Amino acid sequence: MRVYDLHTQIRLSSPLEEVFQFFANPHNLEIITPRWLHFHVLTPKPIQIEEGTTIDYKLRIRGIALRWQSEITSWVPPFGFTDEQRKGPYRQWIHKHTFEEADGVTVVGDHVRYAVLGGSLINQLFVKRDIEKIFEFRANQLRKIFDVPTPLD
Repeated sequence: MRVYDLHTQIRLSSPLEEVFQFFANPHNLEIITPRWLHFHVLTPKPIQIEEGTTIDYKLRIRGIALRWQSEITSWVPPFGFTDEQRKGPYRQWIHKHTFEEADGVTVVGDHVRYAVLGGSLINQLFVKRDIEKIFEFRANQLRKIFDVPTPLD
């Protein structure tokens, strides 16, 4: 199974605790996910996040309706957490979120390790581009929410 990696970072001027609290609410994913995915959290509010918590979602990828379930496999407030797909469209999806204060800003990092059905051809033609668009949208939304004019270089 071929595994791919995506790394992103964004600098936000808001305090670490405030940024982490935003990410600690899974329903905020709907705000930072592109509308074309028709993404909705199915797990009812409030969701008490801790290691072992599972969260259910529905979305559409290229018009195909899918269910996704993730499990929080690491929870270290306010510095990070990891969610892993338990059911969903990927062969593997491990998303590590990191948060740190540096030079008066909060640096939000994402490291995604994923594998797809169909291997490298499907990844190059569809999946990689979609994931990059999703994370670009996410960064733009976070800039709007936390009023940040420029991305991390």
